[in-house]
Amino acid sequence: MWLSLLLLLLWPGPPAAPGVEDAAFPHLGESSRPPPRACPPRCSCPRADTVDCEGLDLHVFPGNVSRAVRHLSLQNNQLQELPYNELSRLRDLRTLNLHNNLISSEGLPDEAFESLTQLQHIYIAHNKLSVAPQFLPRSLRVADLAANQVTEIFPLTFGEKPELRSVYLHNNQLSNAGLPPDAFRGSAAVVTLSLSSNQLSYLPPSLPPALERLHLQNNLIAKVPRGALSRQTQLRELYLQHNQLTDSGLDATTFSKLRSLEYLDLSHNQLAEVPAGLPRTLAVLHLGRNRIRRVEAARLLSARGLRYLLLQHNQLGTAGLPPGALRSLRRLHTLHLYGNGLERVPPALPRRLRALVLPHNRVAALGARDLASMPGLAELNLAYNRLASARVHRRAFRPLRALRSLDLAGNQLTRLPSGLPAGLRALRLQRNQLRALEPEPLVGLDQLQELGLAHNRLRVGDIGPGTWHELQALKVLDLSHNELSFVPPDLPEALEELHLQGNRISHVGPDAFLSTPHLRALFLRANRLHATSIAPEAFLSLGHLHVVDTAGNPDQVLIQLPPTAVRRPRAGLP
Repeated sequence: MWLSLLLLLLWPGPPAAPGVEDAAFPHLGESSRPPPRACPPRCSCPRADTVDCEGLDLHVFPGNVSRAVRHLSLQNNQLQELPYNELSRLRDLRTLNLHNNLISSEGLPDEAFESLTQLQHIYIAHNKLSVAPQFLPRSLRVADLAANQVTEIFPLTFGEKPELRSVYLHNNQLSNAGLPPDAFRGSAAVVTLSLSSNQLSYLPPSLPPALERLHLQNNLIAKVPRGALSRQTQLRELYLQHNQLTDSGLDATTFSKLRSLEYLDLSHNQLAEVPAGLPRTLAVLHLGRNRIRRVEAARLLSARGLRYLLLQHNQLGTAGLPPGALRSLRRLHTLHLYGNGLERVPPALPRRLRALVLPHNRVAALGARDLASMPGLAELNLAYNRLASARVHRRAFRPLRALRSLDLAGNQLTRLPSGLPAGLRALRLQRNQLRALEPEPLVGLDQLQELGLAHNRLRVGDIGPGTWHELQALKVLDLSHNELSFVPPDLPEALEELHLQGNRISHVGPDAFLSTPHLRALFLRANRLHATSIAPEAFLSLGHLHVVDTAGNPDQVLIQLPPTAVRRPRAGLP
């Protein structure tokens, strides 16, 4: 109301006859103020061709929308229907945004969009449509009908639209019966099609030939009919995860014609083998969470350009990855084998491999040559296996001169491994059975920045003198959940983050942090600290300190902090 009143006050009245206004107000010259633009109440109209009525809790289509509008936003309202007489006036409309309303198919007349011959973008996602509109304009480029209840589309919903580029139909209730064979006839330029999270049981035929991205994940697809993808030679990304695909639902020609394919996700299906006929352009192959028991080298010969192979949570066991199975993958960068019941590091892996991810297996030993075939390895994850110190050869890691990250968490190690590469940046040893730290295994690790030792059995007296001297670059040290009774002395000078929570620390002396002037975050939660057990001057030299966490101690610990620090409150206090 206030906006309408303001417009009335500003309205200059009907235009005067030519020359009259100049005679009455000669000081205005020849120019006159243009009349203000009409705009629906409460909406905003930043330009003459734009009306924005987003999030106004509208229950009816707004009146007073200019015929000249090109971009109309009505998203996030309570609209239940679109009146034909209102839409039909907006013949210049280019963008119509109806996202997140309550519009049903009954509230959308069949002829609703017939007059919108210039419409290019329509967004009707998150409504209550049970069927798609029977007709959408030929001029359309983007159509978003996602997150409705659509069970059926029609030949002219998306057909005969030469400019159409993107169609989003995910999160509906479409079955193959509701998707006509000619759904995209005459719409050969579509490059993105999303049909994920529907009820399709096989890959739809007659898909647009120019497709580059096809989303079919989270359906009931058990079969890709022969030739269904024979025309999609420009397809780059294909998402088929979370379906019901078995080996019999694919054949050697399923993917062989996809000569532009770079990304293929077949995870969360029921495959027992690596699919045949993979294209040589493929860079990422995701086969995680299937039932694959063996990887045959012949199945990967055609995929020589593969860079990322993800096989986590399959059933490879002791013999599922025989020597040389991946030999043809000379460009392989990352190999994921998480949770496969492996009892050793697979032999003869590609020489250029940069990341090997093997957590949650049954690897119990590392020989001197087990890792020697991968001199360029930068990341090695062997967390949560069964490695014991006695069965890790002292030269096991020596060939890995490029190694930057080593994760050995969750094993049965009682001492630090020997022969660690000098270029190591991160070493994770949490949740082992470490009882002592000696300086010898850490000699030469002057580039190490992160060391994780949480959840072990370390005591201060078991940390040998000089242990920290080699770690001149160390910034993050996690000693939480051990058996420390005080802050270990002579910690590395470069340290910025120190985790000591969950120990038995009962006092902090005045010199506890003199060796760590760059400390920014300190965690002392859940120890045995009392109000009087911390020396008042212990933290005053830490000019960079920002966070101190002392919650969960017997008393509320009040400490004197530098002015930059932020104290984390005691648990239960504001």
